[in-house]
Amino acid sequence: MADTKETERKPEGGAPNPGAAPRGKEKKGKKGTEPQAPKPEPQGPPPEPAPPPRLHEYYEQKVRPKLAQQFGLENRHQIPKLVKIVLNVGMGDAPKNPKGLEAAVAELAAITGQQPVVTRAKKAIANFNLREGMAVGCSVTLRGARMYEFLDRFISIAVPRMRDFRGLPSDSFDGRGNYTVGIKEQMIFPEIDYDKVEKIHGMDITVVTTAGRDDTALALLRELGMPFRGEAPVAVA
Repeated sequence: MADTKETERKPEGGAPNPGAAPRGKEKKGKKGTEPQAPKPEPQGPPPEPAPPPRLHEYYEQKVRPKLAQQFGLENRHQIPKLVKIVLNVGMGDAPKNPKGLEAAVAELAAITGQQPVVTRAKKAIANFNLREGMAVGCSVTLRGARMYEFLDRFISIAVPRMRDFRGLPSDSFDGRGNYTVGIKEQMIFPEIDYDKVEKIHGMDITVVTTAGRDDTALALLRELGMPFRGEAPVAVA
């Protein structure tokens, strides 16, 4: 009888019941509750893609054929085009005034629609009390659709708001088809709120092209509507 009772007892280290959940592996949701059901997917048509920039369509339809005919370029890859636009803001008092640098970063983000990066000193300069790695400004690089949209707003809205504006200089090329213009104040951009401006600062805007020469780059920017000094700007339709 004793042997029969011992065999009927459940062994302590025996195999677990296949129908029971294993210990220590119970799935629990947040704070021990049951897992929540997945949220239903929103119904409706998918969002429509954004329309292409107006200036990019104008370049493809009118500027590209005109430049190819003007310079006799048979290969379409030889026709100059925009590569990127770089905006750079230098803040000399950034180490002493970090709030001013934060305001400049926020303003540049509002102007371009892209988060800027903080530029830092590459080497120490004792005369300027500058150490390596100190924040000295901010910059942002625009490509693609954002590049064309910014250039369109800059030409048609921001440039005419300059004080005593008589045209942009046409001799600010670097010899390789890249154009740089300096802006004295950020107030010309409509995205800036006058009441929130802490300090007026300027910026450098560099337009990088594939021209390789100054004359072809000048013709490209002229056809895109850039108002150069002493010339009537081309109307972009």
